[in-house]
Amino acid sequence: MAEVGRLPLCDPGALLPGGFWAAVAVWLEKPQVVNKRLSGARLEARGRVALPRAEACRPGPSAGLEQERRGPRQGSAEGDPGPGLGPERGPAAGGPEQAQAPLLAGDPGPPVRTGRASDLGSLWGRLSRSLADVSPEVLAFLSGPGARSSPEAPQQLDLALRTVIPKRSVRCPLAAPGREVVVQDVPSGTVTFLPLEENEDGHLEVKMNNVYQIQLSPSKEEWFISVLIFCPERWHSDGVIYPNPTWLGEELLARLAKWSVESKKSEFKSTLSLISILRYSQVYQELKEKYKEMVKVWPEVTDPEKFVYEDVAIAAYLLILWEEERAQRGVTTKQSFVDLGCGNGLLVHILCSEGHPGRGIDVRRRKIWDLYGPQTQLEEDMITPSDETLFPGVDWLIGNHSDELTPWIPVIAARSSYACRFLVLPCCFFDFTGKFCRRQSRKTQYREYLDFVREVGLSCGFHMEEDCLRIPSTKRVCLIGKSRTYPPSEEVWMDEQRTRYIRSRQGCPRSLPGGEPSPAAPQVAADGGAHRALGAEAKGVSEACTAAHGAGTPAVELWLPGFHPREKAQPVRNCASLPRDFIDQVVLQVANLLLGGKKLHTGSSQEGVLKTWNGGESLSLMEVARELDRETLQRLKHECGGLQTLLRNSHQVFEVLNGRVHLRDWRRELQREKPPEAKRSMSSEAFKTRICWFFTHHPDGCMLPSACCPFAHGPGELRPPQASKKKRQAP
Repeated sequence: MAEVGRLPLCDPGALLPGGFWAAVAVWLEKPQVVNKRLSGARLEARGRVALPRAEACRPGPSAGLEQERRGPRQGSAEGDPGPGLGPERGPAAGGPEQAQAPLLAGDPGPPVRTGRASDLGSLWGRLSRSLADVSPEVLAFLSGPGARSSPEAPQQLDLALRTVIPKRSVRCPLAAPGREVVVQDVPSGTVTFLPLEENEDGHLEVKMNNVYQIQLSPSKEEWFISVLIFCPERWHSDGVIYPNPTWLGEELLARLAKWSVESKKSEFKSTLSLISILRYSQVYQELKEKYKEMVKVWPEVTDPEKFVYEDVAIAAYLLILWEEERAQRGVTTKQSFVDLGCGNGLLVHILCSEGHPGRGIDVRRRKIWDLYGPQTQLEEDMITPSDETLFPGVDWLIGNHSDELTPWIPVIAARSSYACRFLVLPCCFFDFTGKFCRRQSRKTQYREYLDFVREVGLSCGFHMEEDCLRIPSTKRVCLIGKSRTYPPSEEVWMDEQRTRYIRSRQGCPRSLPGGEPSPAAPQVAADGGAHRALGAEAKGVSEACTAAHGAGTPAVELWLPGFHPREKAQPVRNCASLPRDFIDQVVLQVANLLLGGKKLHTGSSQEGVLKTWNGGESLSLMEVARELDRETLQRLKHECGGLQTLLRNSHQVFEVLNGRVHLRDWRRELQREKPPEAKRSMSSEAFKTRICWFFTHHPDGCMLPSACCPFAHGPGELRPPQASKKKRQAP
């Protein structure tokens, strides 16, 4: 036995030892948070046993086992009998059943999926007998040095059986899940991980090489947390499930120490808590490999890697969710869908390519739509919550960052048909008729908005579920409505409840989807003025919809007057549409501010002649804003990012870093590491196509000689701009 790491714990909040067990629960249930080579873990079973003694380990199941059990979780496609004892009867490694509390004495936590009630008992009974015969020292190792047990009052251990699921990748496609028995001795402050492997007879036994323990121990007025390995000389590191001992003693130990004294609790559920993690890992890697070429041909201005791999991850989640739903319902027909506010349409393209009939609708066509082919049905149309936008023959409605449509999607799904389900992934915060307004300061705005969308789903009669996706976004919590809280015979009554709830939101302050404030929602008044206001507002939206769909289209009757669909042409608000003379004026003003606060400094030119060039000083954005006139600031206020966006757009002149502005020194830019091939070709195309600002405006001229400066020193050096490679390849 060897200690591979030990750290003292500072516990000003008096959270120990409870905080230690909360940290252990994270490593037990969500090991991927620390070990990025894992997809997750699944708790197969847990219970409580008496600490076995070597002389008492006789044949028969372990005595005193108290086991919680339940059948396969709802929506699971895996109907295995549980943690069997042979090679053909191992546990199906699926999505995690996440415990919300650590395994404490007297608190076995929520029940987790298991097979037959005797499986865990018989498994532990055989393992403990084998250990007593082969390595009785392991039984003593389980409870640490301070354990005390007697035949009259045997010490109780909390037991868990988990499956650890490695992340699949092209480099490691065949990594198999690993199984462990986790033994917690709460009074002694130890948790021991016993890896399992199959012997020649196909039975599970403890893999002695990789037994390790995490221990919490008090010492006078201090607590210590440590990691111990039972057989350090025989430790076998596979680099995935079992890293090297140094990683355990440094990376893992540091995380556990930090979590043990943190009182912060997550507002959200664990990732992928509703589906099989193993299946997700497989499907995600397959889709990623299949659609990775989209990154190379992405014609939009958005980041291709972010959007492609985000939609691949969402598609993988939906495919598994629907796969498990079909298994639960006993059907083979793939679900149909409509993606409302489909944007670039890639999610629709992937789902259709994987065999699901569906279509996407968005108010604005994207360039990338032309690349998908006829099998991907995408429609440019305005969606308004009314009887005209129902989808009675569709199984699922999807709202992936659907903005102002997000709270309406549960309503549209509920009114489309009793069988219609939905998934929304909220991003921007919208109420039924405009921007969502916070009401509770104790929650984050994101959490409060998720609760609002959940409330909408419940009010529409759905059983609501929440899950957290693995996507490169800070807004990654999805809300799902798969079943109803009422029978079909009560549909009329339920729709009246929906209508009342929607109308109850009329009094909430709101603004238009584009960010412009709209008049406060009118309240019903005795003189009928509010009704006239509502009618006028509804008429205005109806006229807008008629204009969008054509003059022959009948007026749309909205479910709630005041809804403003997004405009087809989105206003450009990144300072690019501002007048050129206004931008030049601000650039000159800011440059003068930077140049006026610092004396000339001495630098060396490329020819070796001593030359002075004033690089100016560094100012914060706040300091710069104070020097600008009110009219300029008001004009910039209507642009996304305001002054900072304008300065960053003027990349040739300024560098904005950590909220501070300074003049860009192109000598340093050219000395930096060579850019990738794509950026080199782009810079060569732009070489000498614009006048050098420093050559024209800086009192000392440009800091670079003409031959080295990427910009033209005078009109004589200007080259005509060249078309980009993408534009040249366009038909």
